[in-house]
Amino acid sequence: MRVTAGKFKGRVLVPNKYEHIRPTADVVKQAIFNKINFRLEGAVVLDLFCGTGALGIEAMSRGAEEVIFVDKDFRSVMLTKQNLLKLEANAEVIKSDYQNALKYFKAKAKQFDIILLDPPYQSGVYENCFKLISELDLLKAGGLIVSEQNKDLQFDFAPFKVADEKIYGIKKVVYLEKAD
Repeated sequence: MRVTAGKFKGRVLVPNKYEHIRPTADVVKQAIFNKINFRLEGAVVLDLFCGTGALGIEAMSRGAEEVIFVDKDFRSVMLTKQNLLKLEANAEVIKSDYQNALKYFKAKAKQFDIILLDPPYQSGVYENCFKLISELDLLKAGGLIVSEQNKDLQFDFAPFKVADEKIYGIKKVVYLEKAD
């Protein structure tokens, strides 16, 4: 696992030794960030279900002003902190389930330009995440949700609209915007 572009390009992240944490493959990560690269300069990014932190770190490397990492698993939080330490990068890492984290951001009047959403594929939380992000008004106007999921999963993205989607093997990446 390595950073594919930006100020940390080529830097290798801490090896993931946990089977339940499945980081995004470098080729998919590079495709995602090449697509959204123009949105990253100065962006405020949420890496929800951060796993190893690789997606948020890629955003940092490519110019995001602020990245906040959230995961409820202590091993994911530990890996993310180790990766940030290895890169000598500073960011907020929160150990919390997604619901409490999203409510916390609302209480702090925090909004995001980009939300990276990569929960465990069979977790059943996608629709509730979209609903909470909308209800709590956490996505800035013109913001984007990048949702990674199994290509066979089907669900309602409301109240967001699909701006684009790409399939990579068994994975589908869906780019969502606020509906007009």
